Amino acid sequence: MASCSFTISNYCSHPIWPATLAGAGTPQLSTTGFRLDPGQTVQVPAPTGWSGRLWARTGCVFDASGNNGTCQTGDCGGRMQCSGTGATPPATLFEVTLGKVSGDLDYYDVSLVDGYNLPVLAVPRAAGGGGCNATGCMADLNRSCPKELQVDSGGDTVACRSACEAFGKDEYCCSGAYATPTTCKPTAYSSVFKSACPRAYSYAYDDRSSTFTCSNAAGYTIAFCLPPSGSQNSGDVPVGSPPAYGQSTSGGTSGSSDSTPPPGTDNNGIGSTNTPPPATDSNGVGSTSYPPPPPPTTDNNGGGSTYQPPASTDNNGFGSTDQPPPPAASYGAGSTYDQPPWMTLSSASTLHEELWLLLPAVLLFLLWSFSP
Repeated sequence: MASCSFTISNYCSHPIWPATLAGAGTPQLSTTGFRLDPGQTVQVPAPTGWSGRLWARTGCVFDASGNNGTCQTGDCGGRMQCSGTGATPPATLFEVTLGKVSGDLDYYDVSLVDGYNLPVLAVPRAAGGGGCNATGCMADLNRSCPKELQVDSGGDTVACRSACEAFGKDEYCCSGAYATPTTCKPTAYSSVFKSACPRAYSYAYDDRSSTFTCSNAAGYTIAFCLPPSGSQNSGDVPVGSPPAYGQSTSGGTSGSSDSTPPPGTDNNGIGSTNTPPPATDSNGVGSTSYPPPPPPTTDNNGGGSTYQPPASTDNNGFGSTDQPPPPAASYGAGSTYDQPPWMTLSSASTLHEELWLLLPAVLLFLLWSFSP
């Protein structure tokens, strides 16, 4: 089975700082944190069998060394490279466990169990088999977040906390007497998340409609801040596939206004490389054998996590704190930098070329999300 890659695209109007965290028994990726400006796409390779989570930080400021910094949301100890430290909630999470051998299923989800900070869409680049459907949370939950869950900065809501983080009660955290699927049920707060984002985890045992599978995926496109339907304009940046790892890129500069989607795309200028199978279950998740078997263990932060946390973890309950950091980067943290060799960077104009490939899954995702 070939290795996989994560294609991370910034559709936001502001910089984001994506971060990765490996689960137990798998190595940290070649990067655990970097800056991604509006309109940029980066491809990060992952080895066969890798498991972990990915999220994006916002409002970050770092010194030249990449340390002694801070982020408004999703912080991982004030460092550019998270190096085994998980996200400080609230943060929208993409979680995945890749198959170890040919024919194994990947398990993946988008989780709001640790709260929400940015909209995200995850689309498998399917090589065949499995459900291979898009998932995510494209709604702006910061606008509809209950007041008692809001995280404010400068008069704006920048994130929405989970009820577990906000109140710390067992019934919200699925802990103590509520630590089983039988005793831990949806609450009024988790229902706010589920109503806005039907395919995302809204609480720890929200498995049936929130965990997805794909066989032999070549990779996953993870797009942050897709615009709402009908908002496409010359300033928006369509999401597409960058050249394969190791190839050179060409075209305009990052942030180019040459971003009109090609014919045949939806209003968001996005789509999918995978056609859903003819038979789907009642949840519309493209699998007749749904739900998949549960993983052996999940962490306390749950969110349908498909990977086992290491024995030594940080205070968030996931991500070893004794992971050695990667070699120091040569670029200035929190600023424009020369791209290190582990990633391929694509500009806005380059992103258009394969935009049409993403059409079917997102149309299905949007139709499914807004169906009664």
